[in-house]
Amino acid sequence: MTHAQETIGFVGVGLMGHGMAKNIVEKGYKLTVIAHRNRAPVEDLVARGASEAASLEELARASSLIFLCLTGSPEVAATVAALKPGLAKGSVIVDCSTSDPTVTLRLATELAEIGVDFTDAPLSRTPKEAWEGTLDCMVGAGDAVFARVEPVIATWAAKIVHVGGVSDGHRMKLLNNFIALGYAALYSEALAMSRKVGIPVTEFDKVIRGGRMDCGFYQTFMAYTLEGTRDAHKFTLGNAYKDIRYVESMANAATMTTTMTSAIKNSFATAIANGGNGPEDYVPHLPDYIAKANGIE
Repeated sequence: MTHAQETIGFVGVGLMGHGMAKNIVEKGYKLTVIAHRNRAPVEDLVARGASEAASLEELARASSLIFLCLTGSPEVAATVAALKPGLAKGSVIVDCSTSDPTVTLRLATELAEIGVDFTDAPLSRTPKEAWEGTLDCMVGAGDAVFARVEPVIATWAAKIVHVGGVSDGHRMKLLNNFIALGYAALYSEALAMSRKVGIPVTEFDKVIRGGRMDCGFYQTFMAYTLEGTRDAHKFTLGNAYKDIRYVESMANAATMTTTMTSAIKNSFATAIANGGNGPEDYVPHLPDYIAKANGIE
């Protein structure tokens, strides 16, 4: 099958998926989408030329490549089970979610039995880059499958790294998120300590910004603390907590000490346990919960 003949299905047109799907359809691929809770992204994509499927089985029948951009492994496994009756031999499912690598391997083995390839292509950056088509993507796939999916991924990603075989993309994504969420936990505690010892946040920022400790993550993270921009980085605390639990599980399976991982997990657990599990409670809001735990309003 040539790339021009590929028909694309997309499941999970939420914060990240909407922009990704928009780029797929606008760059010339035939796209089929499906609604979940929010119809607005689906209606926008249909207006741009996509088709809407009434069921996951129908979406599978219409698609040679299917992208999933879901919350985590339980949702991915349930979606794959619903797609299965409509999957044709030779089709490929690409999981862009942050998932548990052990589940990824299990699904790949199950799908191989019916002649379907399963590959992992998790992503990094924010919904802004998803919309602009400039996400980072790390892919776990065999060479032939990677060659097939890469042109479609390139519609929404500017940086694509083929890190290894199936599930290696998800392992790398967990390492990536371990570092990012570690920054978030570190910044949050530093900001609370700054307040406790009498250094205003504005002065703290003047020292860090533009210095060796500055980075892109710091800048989006601090937009909420400094300017009150609630949606500077639309990645929920709930999803962050789920991801760091996956990291801890991966480390446990590798017989590793989890000194840092568990500390980071507990920072996010503090937020979740104190009401930070809403759909608009994002990672840059973590300092509020760490401050509160230290008696700071």
